[in-house]
Amino acid sequence: MISLIQRVSQARVDVAGLTIGEIGPGLLVLVCAERGDTEAQADKLLVKILKLRIFSDDAGKMNRSVQDTGGGLLVVSQFTLAADTSGGNRPSFTNAAAPDDGRRLYDYFVAQARAAHPDVKTGEFAADMKVHLVNDGPVTIPLTVR
Repeated sequence: MISLIQRVSQARVDVAGLTIGEIGPGLLVLVCAERGDTEAQADKLLVKILKLRIFSDDAGKMNRSVQDTGGGLLVVSQFTLAADTSGGNRPSFTNAAAPDDGRRLYDYFVAQARAAHPDVKTGEFAADMKVHLVNDGPVTIPLTVR
């Protein structure tokens, strides 16, 4: 699975002009299932995200996790993270999981996140979403779990 993590002071996702998920300080988590991914990769990715020490401690060092800070998670499906641009200027998305598998793994990831963390909001799988964020830092970190 692939994820792009952005530390935010706030973020929201809108569908058809309505806000469907919104957080204050925390992490915007863009997540993509690739062909062959399993629940084991989703679990491993979630643990990494929840323990990733990218929030400042009292000394100003990135030494605290989203769990330490009690920040929110805004989890948004994004199959374009699987883009392969090696063959030219038009990205190929053949590495992305098939839609049914992608939805299943996204739903699983969200359910596990909600079981492990108190503040989890989401986008809508396969919807035309508008994601608004204020990147804090900025801090943006790609994560891949195989």
